[in-house]
Amino acid sequence: MWPSVVGTISLVGFDPRTGDVGVAVQSRFFAVGAVVPWARAGVGAVATQAGTNTSFGPRGLDMMAAGGDAPATLQALLADDAAVAVRQVGLVEVRGGATAHTGPDCMSWAGHRTGTGFTAQGNILAGPQVVEAMGEAFAAGGGDLADRLMAALRAGQAAGGDRRGMQSAAILVARAHAGYNGWTDRFVDLRVDDRPSPIDELGRLLALQREFHARQSPAGPVRLDAQSLPLVRRALRRTGHLAAAASPETEDLDPATVDALRAFAAERGLVAEPEADVLAPAVFQALLAITSGRRPAS
Repeated sequence: MWPSVVGTISLVGFDPRTGDVGVAVQSRFFAVGAVVPWARAGVGAVATQAGTNTSFGPRGLDMMAAGGDAPATLQALLADDAAVAVRQVGLVEVRGGATAHTGPDCMSWAGHRTGTGFTAQGNILAGPQVVEAMGEAFAAGGGDLADRLMAALRAGQAAGGDRRGMQSAAILVARAHAGYNGWTDRFVDLRVDDRPSPIDELGRLLALQREFHARQSPAGPVRLDAQSLPLVRRALRRTGHLAAAASPETEDLDPATVDALRAFAAERGLVAEPEADVLAPAVFQALLAITSGRRPAS
C-alpha cells in the first residue's frame, strides 16, 4: 500500500550570514506545516514530502547533529526505506551542503534543484520551471532567510506551483535561542492550514510577527558601551566564558571580553563581531536571556 501523498513545493535553505536554517512550503494539502518542515539551529533543515516519511525530519537532524553531512544523511535515510520510489526529501546543513532525492514514482511533475545553501523540490507541479524559479528567487533574494524563503514560495507559485492549486503554507526558521524568551530555536514558526491564498496569508503573518518582535527586542546591532558592557560581562561570567579577574569593569571593550563573546556565540551557532564595538542582536538577546533568568546559562 502506497503512503498518502503530500503534493508540495518547498525550499530548504541556509543563511551563512546569520547561521539561520529553515524551510518554506506550500501545498494543496491540509496543514502542510505539520508534516513537511523540520529545522534545528546549528544543525540543518529537512523537507520531507510526496509519499511522506515524517521520521526523515527528526532522524535526519539527529544524523547531521552527530556530524553527518547532507549527502551521507540522505543516503542513510533512504537505505532502509521500503518506499524510496515515492519519497521526496531535501536537506541542508549548516556548513552549506545541500542535497535532495525525488523518487521515480513521485507524481508528475516531480523533481528538485540544488544550489549553494539551498534545495528546492516539488511534486504534482506545473513543470520543472517551478523549482527553477524557486531556486533563482532564493539565490537572488535580499533580506534575511525568512525573506528569501518567502520570495522562493512566491516565485514557485507564479511559475505554476502545485498544479492542483493552493490550500496551506508554512515557514520555519531556526536560530539558536531566538524562540520566545530565549528557550527554543524557533525564530519563525508560522503556519496557514486552510486558506484560498495561503502564501499571501503567510506573508501577512510574517509581517505581523516582525512588528511584534520589533517591540520586544533590538532591531539592529547593539553598541558595546558603558550601558551594555556590564550586562554582557555579567552573562559571560555566569556561563563560565569570562573569568572575573580577566576583564575589569571598564567602559571599553577589552580582549578578554572579545574572546569570550566569540566563544559564546560560536557554541550557539551565532556570529559575533565584537571587534567593531557592536554586537549582533541575536547574540545580545541570548546574553540578556541569561541575565534575566529566562533560560539556563548552559
